[in-house]
Amino acid sequence: MNDQEPKKTEAPEEFLSRWSRRKKEAREQPMAAKPFAETPATQAQPPVLPPVEGLNIESDFRGFLHPKVDESLRRAALNKLFQEPHFNVMDGLDTYIDDYSVSDPIPEAMLKQMKHAQDIIVAGEERRAEAKKLEEAEAKQQRLAAASGEESSSESALPAEVQEPAADVFVEKTEVPEQQNKNPRPV
Repeated sequence: MNDQEPKKTEAPEEFLSRWSRRKKEAREQPMAAKPFAETPATQAQPPVLPPVEGLNIESDFRGFLHPKVDESLRRAALNKLFQEPHFNVMDGLDTYIDDYSVSDPIPEAMLKQMKHAQDIIVAGEERRAEAKKLEEAEAKQQRLAAASGEESSSESALPAEVQEPAADVFVEKTEVPEQQNKNPRPV
């Protein structure tokens, strides 16, 4: 086709009519008219195969993959092929071949740190539980005080103060020797 000649554009109706005509012609032609070559897969008999014991990496294994070959013979030949050292080389990309069922022991320092963190968490939970009990007790006392205040009109309407119990934490105060305070800090 020359570049100088303008391209012929077909109308959509012409294209569709030609396509329809070709499709009808293809349906009318018999399928047997198309010749096909006989391939090894379409042969009636399986190919002659060498003994499996004599196979090596240079052997031709295509005959063992023929559909007419017995499945057990095919598997035996492929097993022989994949037992070759060429196919038994680790590639280094097998990340999941290690035995992960045996874990490394945790170092002693890390165990101590984990135990310390656990003690802190448990102590915090205990403190929160005690604080919740105290709040519930205070609320109950306030309700009782409010109820008793309603019963007797001579008492004041304000609830009595509830003293909070002392904390369980004991802080020992130590005296600082006089010599350490001789150098006053500028303020």
